[in-house]
Amino acid sequence: MAKTWVLDTQTKGTGAHVVPLEDVLRKPGSEPVPGFGFRRPEPRPDAPAQPPEAHRFKVVDLMTREALAEGVDARTAVAVLEQVRSIVDVSIFVWEPNTERWRMLTFGESRLLWENRGRSAEPG
Repeated sequence: MAKTWVLDTQTKGTGAHVVPLEDVLRKPGSEPVPGFGFRRPEPRPDAPAQPPEAHRFKVVDLMTREALAEGVDARTAVAVLEQVRSIVDVSIFVWEPNTERWRMLTFGESRLLWENRGRSAEPG
């Protein structure tokens, strides 16, 4: 019986080559590579779902470098900002528990707190 030949274009070069049809029909990966295999990932232990810790803020006066508030929640930080004349008069920091350091907020992040001033007196 005659072999059927086909044009195999799955090469990585610039051309293709003619191969027997049986070689093309063979499924890739049907012959395992000796010594190679995937190990099954171990199941992760179910960690109890705990709510994230609330952010703690520090507000520092730029002129005197005096801490106006330290370790306070967002509501208290906004209340402290109500006493400040301008957003550029203070530096606002947030506590990062992973690095155990105070991280200075970007201007955009500081502005989010600044824009909430005066809302605590609003109804609802």
